[in-house]
Amino acid sequence: MEPNTAHGTLHVVGVGPGDPELLTVKAAKTLKAAKVIAHFCKHDKKGHARTIAEPYLAPTVRELRLAYPFTIEVAVQDPEYQRGIQRFYDACAEQLAGVLAQGQDVVLLCEGEPFLYGSAMYLFDRLKERFQTVVVPGIAAMNGCWSQAQLPMTHGDDVLCVLPATLPEADLTEWLKQADAAVLMKIGRNMPKVRRALAQSGRMPEARYVERGTQANGFSQPFSDCGDTAPYFSLVLVPGRKGAR
Repeated sequence: MEPNTAHGTLHVVGVGPGDPELLTVKAAKTLKAAKVIAHFCKHDKKGHARTIAEPYLAPTVRELRLAYPFTIEVAVQDPEYQRGIQRFYDACAEQLAGVLAQGQDVVLLCEGEPFLYGSAMYLFDRLKERFQTVVVPGIAAMNGCWSQAQLPMTHGDDVLCVLPATLPEADLTEWLKQADAAVLMKIGRNMPKVRRALAQSGRMPEARYVERGTQANGFSQPFSDCGDTAPYFSLVLVPGRKGAR
């Protein structure tokens, strides 16, 4: 189905890893021109993407807050999580559709890069056939983190593997054995599992933990110095094997 050109356009904008200066020129221009923005958040907090975008938004911008029904209260493996999050994304898509159908553009904010574990892509999937869409890529969290840690990741023909720490421990271990370089995301409450997988794969010595990369309070340290908990904005970097050149 061809999108209706009388409708508004959905702009999915990656706002980068945290530092407001790490937006693309195109993202900044889109935010400055925005009349309506939408952003994901917790019920009682301002969304992180909204905080990053703050310097670029007009005081008169209309905001659509997309408040998650739960975050860590329901386990991802619980069937109710999938049912609940699908209902949430359906409702969010229809909320945006109502504005777009009135001929108004909507700018949907997304932390990091929208198509790399970004919630925004689930609304994109639901709306792309009905409305014109523009996607503005963003600097991914991993880019910001390895730059802040000053840790070159891939050398020559190294293979980079991006791993969600929600995978079973055996799978994480096997992927770490195979990959030259790896980024482990979604570590949060999975820190003990990540620790065991790094140890069993022999990758612990080079693994580096980065928390709140590119943000004012960001830092990095050897993973071996970490405890068993981590905030949402954290990941683990395992650099390439640095073959001779």
